Amino acid sequence: MYAFLLSTIAGISTLIGFLFIYIKKDKNSMISSALGFASGVMLTISVIDLIPNSLLLIINNYSKIYSLFLIIIGFLIGVIVSSIIDKRVGEHSKNGLKLYKLGIIAMLVIMLHNIPEGIATFITTTNNTKLGLILTIAIALHNIPEGISISIPIYYSTNSKFKSFLYTFISGMSEPLGALISYLFLSKFINDTILGVIYAIIAGMMINIAINELYKESANYNKKNTVIYFIIGSMVMILNHILFG
Repeated sequence: MYAFLLSTIAGISTLIGFLFIYIKKDKNSMISSALGFASGVMLTISVIDLIPNSLLLIINNYSKIYSLFLIIIGFLIGVIVSSIIDKRVGEHSKNGLKLYKLGIIAMLVIMLHNIPEGIATFITTTNNTKLGLILTIAIALHNIPEGISISIPIYYSTNSKFKSFLYTFISGMSEPLGALISYLFLSKFINDTILGVIYAIIAGMMINIAINELYKESANYNKKNTVIYFIIGSMVMILNHILFG
């Protein structure tokens, strides 16, 4: 129950990102700032957390060359899958709105990211409560900007606070869903290699979305803001990594 509770807390923190829709700021400036910040966060999470953790998990069982091969394959699968999602959602995006499509893509990718995070939090906490708490804090902190990357595009494309909240909530709740899946099905079968490949796939998806969707769309509104907030987002995640590992 404690492990499930921590996973839920980590997921709910995504909703803090939703609160940013209440900031009174010029629309174009808000969109460029939020998306630029989120792109820096996603790219940095992938580079300094997901990929290294993927390597550490896989290399325990295989040689360095084969481990790198698995990571590259997983990464490419992630890029391809996110590109397919981008294309499919683009075909059915509401009124063809770019921002709406971006919010939906971010929600789907972050859901896929949160599920293995929920699995990792659950497994870690059941084995080491203190380490599980530290992991929860780290995940909660980087879930906030992920919530921003969903809520801001959805809100400004639909002008609906309810939809912005709902999509952000659904994404956040995929974290305890991962914990539940782990408890019911995976705790006896999940291993380091499978988890490592999943992290590599998620990294590919997040880097692709960060560069080809979030950053590009942010630059369309205000290129100067995009660069500044991209750097801020990256620095926040680096600091988070230093403090909580």
